[in-house]
Amino acid sequence: MGRILAIDYGGVRTGLAVTDPCKIIVSPLETVATSTLTPYIKNYLEKQKVDRIIVGYPENPEGGTNPIVEKILLFVDNLKKLYPNIPIDFYNEEFTSKKAMSAMLAGGFKRKYRQTKGNTDKMAAAFILQGWMDENPF
Repeated sequence: MGRILAIDYGGVRTGLAVTDPCKIIVSPLETVATSTLTPYIKNYLEKQKVDRIIVGYPENPEGGTNPIVEKILLFVDNLKKLYPNIPIDFYNEEFTSKKAMSAMLAGGFKRKYRQTKGNTDKMAAAFILQGWMDENPF
C-alpha cells in the first residue's frame, strides 16, 4: 500500500502533505522552495511508495484566471512525464490557507509558529488532501 501525496503549489514555497500507507491519516509533510520541488519529490518517491498525487488548483469563483495556474499546469505536465504510472488529480484549493490559519489558531499554536508562512503552506496541503479524500473515499 502506498501513500497519497498532496501539493499546494506556490510561486515561492510549496506545501506538501501525505497520508499514512493505509490512507487513513493526513499529515502535513514539509514546505519546500518551489525551485527545488521536483528534486524533492523525486527523492521522496525513491523512499516512499506513493499511489496518487493530488495538486491544489486555484479555481476563481468570479471567473478569470489565476496567474499561478499556468505554472501549476506546466509542473503537473512535467510530473506526468516523470511518473506516468502515478495518477495525478486536481482539487480546488479555495480557502485552504484560511482554513489552515483558523486550524492553527483553534489548535493553540503560538503566534511565531502561525506567522511562519511555510507552516501555513503545509497545513493548506493537508486540507487539500483531506478534502480530496472526503470526496473520494476508498
